[in-house]
Amino acid sequence: VGFNADEAQNIVKECVDAVLGGEDYNQDNINQWTASIVEQSLAHLIKLGKAYKYIVTCAVVQRSAYGFHTASSCFWDTTSDGTCTVRWENRTMNCIVNVFAVAIVL
Repeated sequence: VGFNADEAQNIVKECVDAVLGGEDYNQDNINQWTASIVEQSLAHLIKLGKAYKYIVTCAVVQRSAYGFHTASSCFWDTTSDGTCTVRWENRTMNCIVNVFAVAIVL
């Protein structure tokens, strides 16, 4: 069937909103926030019951005039594997979450 990026994006957006919604950037909370976003996203993706190995990365940075750039590249089977990126921001911080889904072939 292939990886459903829209479904994964919705899951991740909900997790990011639950963790960062209403918060202002605070360096002391970054480790907890990123761990929670990654753990919650993985837990919800696994609950879908699909035959994938998931890799989830998360970066939270203080919002500044300098911007924030990221890139990734994969070499895999594009018919079954997939990726999605969620960008989230508020007035004080930016968050980028990447999900990589690699099909488990039995």
